[in-house]
Amino acid sequence: MNFNEFQVPYSIDTKYQKKVAYFSMEFAISQPLKIYSGGLGFLSGSHLRSTYELRQNLIGIGILWKYGYYDQARNPDQTLQVQWNEKIYNYLEDTGIKFQIPIHGHQVWVKALYLNPETFKSAPLFLLSTDLPENDFVSQTICHRLYDANVATKVAQFILLGIGGAKLVDLLNFNPEIYHLNEAHAFSAAFYLLKKFGSKDEVKKHMVFTTHTPEEAGNEKHDIHLCEKMGYFYGSSIEDVRKLTGMEDDLFNHSLAALRFSKLANGVSQLHGEVSRKMWGKYDNICEIKSITNAQNWHYWADKQLYHYMDNNNEEAFDDRKRFLKKRAFDIVADNSGKLFNPDVFTIVWARRFAGYKRAELITEDNDRFKKLLDNKKHPVQIIWAGKPYPMDYPAISEFNNLVNLSKEHNNMAVCVGYELALSKRLKQASDLWLNNPRVPREASGTSGMTAAMNGSVNISTNDGWICEFINHGNNGFLITPTDYEKMSVFEQDEYDEEKLFDIIENQVLPLYYENKAVWKQIIKNGMSDVRWQFDSNRMVKEYYELLYI
Repeated sequence: MNFNEFQVPYSIDTKYQKKVAYFSMEFAISQPLKIYSGGLGFLSGSHLRSTYELRQNLIGIGILWKYGYYDQARNPDQTLQVQWNEKIYNYLEDTGIKFQIPIHGHQVWVKALYLNPETFKSAPLFLLSTDLPENDFVSQTICHRLYDANVATKVAQFILLGIGGAKLVDLLNFNPEIYHLNEAHAFSAAFYLLKKFGSKDEVKKHMVFTTHTPEEAGNEKHDIHLCEKMGYFYGSSIEDVRKLTGMEDDLFNHSLAALRFSKLANGVSQLHGEVSRKMWGKYDNICEIKSITNAQNWHYWADKQLYHYMDNNNEEAFDDRKRFLKKRAFDIVADNSGKLFNPDVFTIVWARRFAGYKRAELITEDNDRFKKLLDNKKHPVQIIWAGKPYPMDYPAISEFNNLVNLSKEHNNMAVCVGYELALSKRLKQASDLWLNNPRVPREASGTSGMTAAMNGSVNISTNDGWICEFINHGNNGFLITPTDYEKMSVFEQDEYDEEKLFDIIENQVLPLYYENKAVWKQIIKNGMSDVRWQFDSNRMVKEYYELLYI
């Protein structure tokens, strides 16, 4: 393949001829390629898969993380152990492209590797690496760990993705009309493009931005002098940067700068779009923020046989298939945790990235009620947790370890490690009830419940993110009735949500599952049908072309 005049190597649908370069810090395309941490990667992976399915003229730009995010293992007492293991991928093609970018006052060598679309049925993906013998050790480490805890290293990673990615696009002679930043990690590309196009106004014609964070404090900010020292501004002076971005203090807000350099931006659910417009609306010179709700790739995630039996009204085969999916997944859970579960018992699963606002422990906070739930003989329950905390997020690690220790007291409670694409899919297939209880309004979108529904699981959730557009209580899922959370303390909100959660499970969900199978099954099928088209990423990537790439 000629990488000096790169063209997407499949026929392009005429509706999607506009060339797009899509920048993301992580991509979860397939289990063997471990360059992702959680939801952002799951989203971008589905984006590239749907791009391939719809034959869009888009390439992905990311980083080849030598040690990935981390490997989640166990200490001798079963608690979380973080391991850093080198990853080797023989299916990535060396493009032969090597170039230099300035980082921290000297030139750092970068090479580009290529994931062929046919390998995992995804859009072309180029991955950058500084792990080269031509570089000193510090420069080599830039691409070692996804979301490195060292601030200078993190800024260097942003430079690699943004400036390095934009330069690679030029070396490929791809000439995109649109540079799409999936989160603000790659915003340094704007300063490279500033020199290329000559003015901010010209850059704005080509740049669009997707924000995923519903709280201003959660957006990346770094010392502006550190950014300059690291080379983030690609030669622009701090004075010029301040004029261009409107930054008045010494904290450089990457998301705010992206909103001022982009022609359009979007939030990742209808609610998040509203929150973002309100949150950023107090600032001047920001672009329009639209809403394009996240989605997941149906062809990758859904159990096709389950859909086939549903579409053909084959009730017996549908039941047998769901039971098989549960049993197969429970073999993995048993191997992982030592707990062998029963496929005929109602199964609750909480599985996603561990973060404080996602409240993994919420259902356990009322110890008496939780114990009563697990000890219920009339309506037996088994419950599974899984997910990766950020390796330096000690409160989240503590939360994970608390659940591990609690699981030692209950034979019908398990906590799994190694939560990546493969385990994620199996746990969704194992689940009867997908537990989603983020603290409102902290979840910009969330996507785990979409793929759970694609595998015959029923969502129970707080009214946040994408759920606001999906759940019809008692029809396709169950909703914790929202209240005026703004008037509540965090403790009061948690207490209210936990009480409502138990009420729904005890008084609605379990009686339906065990005593009215026909209605329960209809709820499953309604969820499977409602998620099928509206929350398939084919809809999402189509909307990006129609609403953002204009």
